[in-house]
Amino acid sequence: MAELEEVRFLIGGAQGTGLETAAQVLTTAYASQGYRVYSFREYYSNIKGRHSYIGVRVNSEKQPMAPRASYHVIAAMDAETVFMHIEDAGKGTFFLYNSDLASRSLTGLPAIEEETKHYIREILRRHGYEESVSEAIRFIEEVKGAKPIPLSFNEVLASFAEKRGIKIFAARRYANTILITVIAIMTGLGLEKLRKGFERRFSTRLRLVEDNMALAEVVAERLSGFSGKLPLKKPKRRPRRLLVVSGNDAVAMGKIVAGMRFQSYYPITPAQDESFMLESIEALEAGTESLGGVVVLQTEDEIAAISAAIGAALAGARAATATSGPGFDLMVEALGWAGMNEVPLVVTLYQRGGPSTGLPTRGQQADLLDALFASHGEFPRIIIASGDHEEALRDAVTAFNLAERYQTPVIHVLDKFIANSIVTMDPPITESFEIDRGAVIEKPSEGYKRFDLSSPVSPRVFLGTPGTVVWYTGDEHNEVGHISEDKVNRRLMYEKRMKKLEIASREIPEEDRAILYGEGGDYLLVGWGSVKGAAIEALKILREERGLEGAYLHVRMMEPFPANLVSKIISEYGAERVIDVENNYTGQLARVIAMNTGIRIRKRVLKWTGRPIYVDELVHAVPRILGGEEQVEVLDYGI
Repeated sequence: MAELEEVRFLIGGAQGTGLETAAQVLTTAYASQGYRVYSFREYYSNIKGRHSYIGVRVNSEKQPMAPRASYHVIAAMDAETVFMHIEDAGKGTFFLYNSDLASRSLTGLPAIEEETKHYIREILRRHGYEESVSEAIRFIEEVKGAKPIPLSFNEVLASFAEKRGIKIFAARRYANTILITVIAIMTGLGLEKLRKGFERRFSTRLRLVEDNMALAEVVAERLSGFSGKLPLKKPKRRPRRLLVVSGNDAVAMGKIVAGMRFQSYYPITPAQDESFMLESIEALEAGTESLGGVVVLQTEDEIAAISAAIGAALAGARAATATSGPGFDLMVEALGWAGMNEVPLVVTLYQRGGPSTGLPTRGQQADLLDALFASHGEFPRIIIASGDHEEALRDAVTAFNLAERYQTPVIHVLDKFIANSIVTMDPPITESFEIDRGAVIEKPSEGYKRFDLSSPVSPRVFLGTPGTVVWYTGDEHNEVGHISEDKVNRRLMYEKRMKKLEIASREIPEEDRAILYGEGGDYLLVGWGSVKGAAIEALKILREERGLEGAYLHVRMMEPFPANLVSKIISEYGAERVIDVENNYTGQLARVIAMNTGIRIRKRVLKWTGRPIYVDELVHAVPRILGGEEQVEVLDYGI
């Protein structure tokens, strides 16, 4: 078989059975050989038991940044995975499953929701198959054209237990290693390279490394005939180092580079992993110089979290809080307080499925309008939206610079599809980052006025500065900070705050706030956040397979909005060739564009199932919406 530039695989099983660890081992093993890896995780909002799966793309040439809807290998740890992914199997897909479960019935699987069971049952019945695992495998082979790989997990684990001298119940804890070993031997990665992944994951527990490798050897012996079935091309260029990071990790790294010294949070998905990563760092060093550490405070709720961050920012620390939609809603009153008092606060907002508790572990892009308009009254805020892991890291630095330069809250918006995906990334050149702390006075003169009206951005002093008293209040105030309801003062203070956005809009280049990818004139995709990866890859596929030449306009800053640049680019294409792509129901970016430019984008590709936008479904949607009468294409791929 010819060597493959990319191999895609899916591993699935019950939540809490080590799938994330398995993916980390494989990702690290491939990255150690110079491969570029992208993996995304989908899971239910329970601690243990419900179906979870991880999709992975391994590429020898370029960095994948979005999921695809086809796989070379699907590896199922349990019966649920077989049923849940029968539609993901395609012609030639290798489908590994536990043959011990062949008689299990769909009806007898309580972890699958009744609505999902009905959907799966109808697919099988429509093609004349019953609802057992063995029948589902027949469907996968005969209808979908996949290649089943039956393997008795009981026999493999019994051999492993005997080899290592452990009890069979203890051996079952290693079952996830069966899945990743099959993938490693099929792609030609080999057991020695797989060992590197185990050594990285269990660096302080060498016994676990040897146990996992012993099991891998048992699996390799039983499936020796599958070695090299999916030969992965060697990378032409092997980087000296690659980072393997989630979106949460990238933001945390950016905050450290920015000099953040205080972060508060209340645990909430998918934001909490960022704070967990920060908590794991005991001390920061630059060469031999100690830089201290980051104070990470877990509070009793989100109101306390944002209030603590505000206090730290007023005291002079670069401070942030991280949350997702429900937590952000609780923060809004304090966010308004920060706006009124010109506090350089950073709020990292990770979007998930809403409203209310919604889909706690699924993704969406439905908090844009919330970020833009949250609060009673009006105050300036800057809103940055990252489109990938590299942007997330750099935007975390930028957020602090802008917050302190303009003395206003900055909301850094990401979505779950970035937060919970893991990629390989070149280490950033930290010397390229600049730190801008804005107008700060260390020794204010007599008569210092914190809210001096002579400039929209008044020089600030930190709380606790010797010999200086500063007043802050949630009421309207005068230049000193004392409460004042005088109408002239109110007008001047209000204008002072709001003019900051005018200054920021003049000073921040529009080319940094919106970026055009591609030059094709057939169509223009417009999107934000994680849409970036799917859109850019879709451009290439549509050009190569359909002859359509398109471009993608990636909007990165929502406030101040790059109205002139966006208007110019969209106007060059005309309304019939512009398509808004978003992971929400109402097309929130399209609404923001209309509000700022007067241009209404009517053609839209939307998705709100809580699942990511796959490259393939976008590739199919674009020609349909360009050539049809329908103005909106709704996507729903993904289980």
